Order: sequence, then C-alpha cells, then structure tokens
Amino acid sequence: MKIVIGSDHGGIHLKEVLKQHLAERGMEVSDAGTYTEESCDYPDIALKVCREITAGKSERGILVCGTGIGMSMAANKVKGIRAALCGDVFSAAMSREHNNANVICLGERVLGAGLATRILDAWLDTEFAGGRHERRVNKIMAIEE
Repeated sequence: MKIVIGSDHGGIHLKEVLKQHLAERGMEVSDAGTYTEESCDYPDIALKVCREITAGKSERGILVCGTGIGMSMAANKVKGIRAALCGDVFSAAMSREHNNANVICLGERVLGAGLATRILDAWLDTEFAGGRHERRVNKIMAIEE
C-alpha cells in the first residue's frame, strides 16, 4: 500500500515518528511536507496530500497538525476525500470499517507517539465492510455533487 503523509509545523515531529513506523511495516511512503518547524499553513499541506490520493498516486493519506482538527476540516473540502479525525483506536477502526476513510488526521499536541502509532495501525489494518455501509458512504459522496 502506498501512503502519503503530511503535516504542518505543529505536527512535524509526530509525522517523522509515523514515517519511521510505516517504513518498519514495509509501506511505501510519500512525504508531502512540511520539512521544517517554520510556521506554515495546514490547508496547503492537506490539499497536497488529498490531491495525491485523488490523482491515484497514493491509496491513503495521513495528516498531522497540532490537534488534527484543521487538517480534517481542510481535507474534507476536497472532492473524493473522506478524512477522519481519530483520537482512539476504536474510532480509527470504525472510520475504515464503516466509513471507508481514505485519510486519517492526528494531533501531535493531543496524542503521544505510542498511542498515535496504535491508532494508525488500527486504521491501516481495518478493511471497509461494505454492505449497508457502502450505501451510506455513497450518500456521503453524493453530497459533493
């Protein structure tokens, strides 16, 4: 699976931890920035990550900022993106199983690296259940039309 990851300055440290974890899992990772602690605008990074997914260059994306809130708001403005802000393992799994989330948003200032890694693993390892959930996801996507 190819993953694209991005963060603003408030999430850069957690982004690096997650990149290392993904590499250890043998996943191909594309880094959409930022690359320094210099202040930057999270919507710009969210758009870069989401465009890589909608262009078919990556299957899923990870966005990290201070809380994950700004990234999730920006990402969900992009047609074709279903971004989930996750702060626990259960929500991460359900965002995949029931909502087929293709982007996960995490907050460096609210999650420790250990919990963030467990959340990410649950999200990566959970498949979309389809069935009745597919109808609901299709309705979500129809809102974009």
